[in-house]
Amino acid sequence: MVGDPERARLDPAREARQRARFGLDRPLPVQYTRYLANVARGDFGESFTMHRPVAAVIADRLPNTALLAGAALLLCFSVGIAVALAQASRPGGLADAALGAVALVFASMPTFWLGLLLLFVFAQGLGWLPVGGMTEPVIHQRLGLGGRAADVARHLVLPALSLAMVQVAVVARFQRGALIDALASDHLRAARAAGLPGSRLLWRALRASLAPAITLAGTMTGALLAGSVLVETVFGWPGMGRLTHDAISTRDYNVLAGAAIVAGACVALANLAADISAHAVDPRLPRA
Repeated sequence: MVGDPERARLDPAREARQRARFGLDRPLPVQYTRYLANVARGDFGESFTMHRPVAAVIADRLPNTALLAGAALLLCFSVGIAVALAQASRPGGLADAALGAVALVFASMPTFWLGLLLLFVFAQGLGWLPVGGMTEPVIHQRLGLGGRAADVARHLVLPALSLAMVQVAVVARFQRGALIDALASDHLRAARAAGLPGSRLLWRALRASLAPAITLAGTMTGALLAGSVLVETVFGWPGMGRLTHDAISTRDYNVLAGAAIVAGACVALANLAADISAHAVDPRLPRA
């Protein structure tokens, strides 16, 4: 069978034992039904290459990807909203056009290319940040709690930047439109006519457009998880993305399927949390 993970084994007896162990000698409907029943119990099978339960492998890697995606999301929205505020303060002006052009340039960059560029400049060229990995393997365990946190933070900077900067343009363009719409609303136009300063007008417009931004954060979770496959591979970050890449390379289908299921569940939960948060901050939204 093409793509069979046991087909490359040289020992036919071992191949037969492994196929029987993982249920690969059963008909496809039986394999599928058995797999669904196991997944319902939280059992994704055993890794063909690591010889560990897939659930345990994913449990080791998921917090690392959550840290990377959370940092990238925070950075993405911080920079994106700041850019949108600068653009919305003078729509149609020179700063608006320049910031929009710069954001578009970053949005057009492939994630892995941006990661390699940052790696070349800040790690290889200037030597300011580590080349890859999540920690310094020799000294990390000898550091105190603060030192270990700082070590992880230094390794986190470049992967988080690579993952976030591509999405900054999306946030900036979305939030710019939402701010301009909010500034055109009747109550803010009345506040402007009453002499409310521009900075306070922008702050009120930002508060009015916060719910759509929260919803956008939920929908961006999928993009961040997809981008993490390339970013974690470039920087050697030991997360779900690199795990997925390695599983594809080694035909470890149990790990690949388990990672896909967990990623899908994370996206669904992120969207649910975003919808609940959006309703909490904006009472104008309809209630269930």
